[in-house]
Amino acid sequence: MPITPASATHSSSNGTADAILLELVDENGVTIGTAEKLSAHQPPGRLHRAFSVFLFDERGRLLLQQRALGKYHSPGVWSNTCCGHPYPGEAPFAAAARRTFEELGVSPSLLAEAGTVRYNHPDPASGLVEQEYNHLFVGLVQATPRPDPEEVARTAFVSPAELTERHAKDTFSAWFMTVLDAARPAVRELTGPSAGW
Repeated sequence: MPITPASATHSSSNGTADAILLELVDENGVTIGTAEKLSAHQPPGRLHRAFSVFLFDERGRLLLQQRALGKYHSPGVWSNTCCGHPYPGEAPFAAAARRTFEELGVSPSLLAEAGTVRYNHPDPASGLVEQEYNHLFVGLVQATPRPDPEEVARTAFVSPAELTERHAKDTFSAWFMTVLDAARPAVRELTGPSAGW
């Protein structure tokens, strides 16, 4: 696996791991500073830049992931293909492509911008808060996912009907429906009317 800022070992001069920083933004998505990742998610949350990726196969089915049980935020819940945070100064598109490969072991064969959405979603289980200015991306995947078990417990390709059924019985991330609904126009454009999104 290639070494990236997310998988490399970062050590400061005193031997401790460096904190992961997020980009803080204003309501218009303009960068106003940085904050350590965990502190940005503690109540009431600080508005920060994020991204969400929705990848589809040739049949128009959405690739879902179940977040690994060891994750500190929303472990074990189902969510969109990939989501995360750009490093300060990193383009959201580059971050989305990077994290999709790091988490799922695949690179999208197509990845396109699908707008932005701003939301505030507390996570009842952890007490953390998602105050995010989220950049949305839709795309296609042709390779078989090879998830990193530290990040992803399971994956599944679902049709709209299968998603409705799964959403009724399984636990999904607090932000999932917000980002999916915001991305739907781009999803429909990508998958066509017959896919049913």
